[in-house]
Order: sequence, then C-alpha cells, then structure tokens
Amino acid sequence: MKAIAVNGSPRKKWNTATLLENVLAGAKESGADIELVHLYDLTYSGCISCFACKKIDGKSYGQCAVKDDLKPLLDSIAKTDVLILGSPIYLKYETGEMRSFLERLVFPYLTYTPSYATIFPGKLATAFIYTMNIKEESLAAYGQDQVFATTQGYMTRIFGNCETLLSTDTYQFDDY
Repeated sequence: MKAIAVNGSPRKKWNTATLLENVLAGAKESGADIELVHLYDLTYSGCISCFACKKIDGKSYGQCAVKDDLKPLLDSIAKTDVLILGSPIYLKYETGEMRSFLERLVFPYLTYTPSYATIFPGKLATAFIYTMNIKEESLAAYGQDQVFATTQGYMTRIFGNCETLLSTDTYQFDDY
C-alpha cells in the first residue's frame, strides 16, 4: 500500500505538517510506503483552462496536461492507495497553493456528462485535515462548515470517499 500526504501549509513543522506526519507514521506502522509532499516546495500554477484533459481520445484525456513541478505528484496520486491532504485555513479557505493543487487534481477527472461522472480509474481513500484559529462552535456561524462540505463533496465525487478532520482553535502566538 502507498500513502501520500500533501501539505498545503507554508510551514513544514507546524500544526498541519505535524498532523500529516502523524498520520503517515501510523500508515507506515501498518506497512504502507509513505511520502510527504510540501506544496510550497513546488513551482506550479492552478488550472490554465486548456481543456486538454477533457478532449475525448486526446493524449491528455483524464489527466492534467500542464508540465511543471506538480505533474509528477499528480501522476503518483493516480497510482496511490491513500491520499491525505492538509491545509491551514486562510481567509475562510484552504491556502492558495492548496486551492491551485485541488483544481489540477480534481478537474481532469470530471466529465461534462449529465451527471458529471468521474473518470478516475479506481477508488482512492482520501482524507483532508484542516487547521484553523477558530473555535469549533463558531464554524457554522462563519459558514466554514459549508466550505469543508464543498471540498469533501468534490473529493467524494471523484475518488469515492473523503474523511475530514478539523483541528480548531490552534492559536499559536502570545504576542499579537
């Protein structure tokens, strides 16, 4: 079994990365080959709307055609068994790097059929870990629960499932 964790935080040793490392440690104890990728180490963009991934019988049908630092990761994810994503929440959403990554991960597998069926080849166990400086009881009041549900919905539609873990109230400083 192969497990890939993707850190959408600019920090490699803080809350999000620590949680991802712990998940991977558990997977390794269970015999999985593991990999942790820090998005901020890669040079890439979000979807460029070239639609090469949508051209039926095209050489890039069902996969992102952009060749940058994200391409090898996307290729690895298509062959992995477990994908764990992690991101802090900035201005209500995942980081910009994570959003750009999600565009490139999800969009190629969506079709323009009436049900927007997925063409992902198989099933992938997925999870998303969010870290944020908001109290759990305030999530609904800020509409944060809808943000998480939307991303979880896309992941479930494409890959068949998505577990969500919320790490709330992660206040880290005493000088602001």
